Amino acid sequence: MNMAVLLQYILPKQDITALAGKLAHLQGGKVTTSVICWFVKRYHVNMAEAENPDIASYISFNDFFTRPLKSGARPLAKADFICPVDGAISQFGNIEKDQIFQAKGHAYSTSALVGGDKALAKKFENGHFACLYLSPKDYHRIHMPCDGTLISMTYVPGALFSVNPTTAQGVPGLFARNERVVCEFTSAQHGSFVMVLVGATIVGSMATVWHDADKGIINPPRTRNTKVWTYADKNITLKQGDEMGRFLLGSTVVMLFEEDALQINADWQPARAIKLGEMMGVKP
Repeated sequence: MNMAVLLQYILPKQDITALAGKLAHLQGGKVTTSVICWFVKRYHVNMAEAENPDIASYISFNDFFTRPLKSGARPLAKADFICPVDGAISQFGNIEKDQIFQAKGHAYSTSALVGGDKALAKKFENGHFACLYLSPKDYHRIHMPCDGTLISMTYVPGALFSVNPTTAQGVPGLFARNERVVCEFTSAQHGSFVMVLVGATIVGSMATVWHDADKGIINPPRTRNTKVWTYADKNITLKQGDEMGRFLLGSTVVMLFEEDALQINADWQPARAIKLGEMMGVKP
């Protein structure tokens, strides 16, 4: 086993993540500005795309990390489905009955991914999935791949392994083991689809635009129990390209689509970088 992966089984990931979340919220003045400057240089963050490119004006690291983009920075493709984030599509393809390909030698079930809801998982038998990895330099707000009406949201407690490509190759069932938020939508044109926000080491929290907590933050607090919110009677409808959530520190989004909802472009290659609003590897 890779040493970097082995260490993740040993280190106190929950404590590290809790500490990282607190530090990211601190308003440290010049110290905060220095940390952001280091981060921008270290990861080659393109601040020219930000609505506010002035690094010194961000009062906390999270304020910087969840920065909005300037208008027009991500034009939307004219397509049925667009990429909901900046990132890399690490895997994209068919769901083999109920199995999702993770990496060579590893797969996980749709039921495990969505927190054990077998009825929800059943909708995606032989459907399609996309796994999108957000690196530290990426824009970390999440948008809608198509129009959708929110049906439910489920918080699933879990581990906090890193979600980088090395860990995906070394930890079985990674995305179904980590903490996650499962957002179920329905679309008049495309049927049911799911967007799963996957937590990871030092991902301080995840938020959605509809959640009624402070700034939409779902976690913390972290619990040992699954929590479910239903919205069928709320008529929460989001348009393609609308913001639906964000990561406070980075992670991964896994999407599930029903059988026949889309057709995969056979020429599409995994690990390709893609930006919010671009057409995914599907045929128009």
